[in-house]
Amino acid sequence: MAKRDYYQVLGVAREASEEDLKKAYRKLAMQFHPDRNQGDKAAEGRFKELNEAYDVLKDPEKRAAYDRYGHAAFEQGGTGGGGNPFGQGGNPFGGAFEDIFEEMFGGLGGRGRRGGPVGRGSDLRTGVEVTLEEAFAGAKKTIRVSTTVSCEACKGTGSEGPAAQAAATCGSCGGSGKVRAQQGFFLIERTCPTCGGSGRVVKNPCKVCAGQGRVQRDRTLAVTIPAGVEDGTRIRLSGEGEAGLRGAPSGDLYVDIAVKTHPIFQRDGANIFVRVPLRMTQAALGGAVEVPTVDGGRAKVSIPAGTQAGDQFRLRGKGFSVLRSAARGDMYVQVAVETPQNLTKRQQELLAEFERESEQHGKSSPESEGFFAKVKEFWDGLGR
Repeated sequence: MAKRDYYQVLGVAREASEEDLKKAYRKLAMQFHPDRNQGDKAAEGRFKELNEAYDVLKDPEKRAAYDRYGHAAFEQGGTGGGGNPFGQGGNPFGGAFEDIFEEMFGGLGGRGRRGGPVGRGSDLRTGVEVTLEEAFAGAKKTIRVSTTVSCEACKGTGSEGPAAQAAATCGSCGGSGKVRAQQGFFLIERTCPTCGGSGRVVKNPCKVCAGQGRVQRDRTLAVTIPAGVEDGTRIRLSGEGEAGLRGAPSGDLYVDIAVKTHPIFQRDGANIFVRVPLRMTQAALGGAVEVPTVDGGRAKVSIPAGTQAGDQFRLRGKGFSVLRSAARGDMYVQVAVETPQNLTKRQQELLAEFERESEQHGKSSPESEGFFAKVKEFWDGLGR
């Protein structure tokens, strides 16, 4: 089956920004994550498709290659969504020419080669969703990932024979892991296609893993969510990515944290905001209200007489926990004064009487009176 356009997979336009790509990926990854769709093969396939698309589009070099050549940029020896169409180091002239530049100048821009040991397993990315309370206090979450693990049949050697006899020196490169070829005036050095750069080849391939030393499996892992994490925090689980080729080191697993929205609290860094509606009489006469705190407790807030809509009260140390610290932010109670509705006849009479008293004595609504005094001056100045 032909691959879908990566932009269509993520549901974004081709000119989408990096932030747009990230938001689209995170939303869809949460929707189709295997933990939320257990047993659903279609969702599992969709999740893998999302990871492949995002892995390419989040990398500026890979994205540029994809925009120009499409999926063909990662074929002919590429590695699917995780391949680099420019060869090692991102050189647009290919890996062969980078070898020349690296020999002469020490690598492009002084960076040298990228990547880890030959055959190292790929890094993986997944996501987990937590509540605001879990983000505040910390939590233990279980995640399920589909990855490669070391083959038990050959214990990761890739060979059916004893470990000491598992591999022999590669005949193509003589054990160096590289082969050379003359191209015009240049002597080009490339990774050996026979051994993949390891310098060794399996003599008697394991029938279970076909000599790879690893097999595909679903794994269940426990993740510790530290107190104070924010939405978008990434946790690295070292060595929990794909198993390396024939005993090479494993990659890492990166877990992206998504914090659910809360019906009461809004978070801004270490500070918490809560909107509290007050009756008109409460705001006018003053009093006290009890509000919840993010740690599950209660706090009493004194409301002074004459409180206005939008007034804010600060409760020190009642905010969010700070990551890797005992400190806490503050909590802000934001007041919203509610206009009464569905009044009885008696309530209407009382309010009408209050309005008459206000007009006679004034000064009960200084902001309103001040505004309309300025309006009158404005009109008088225009001669109206």
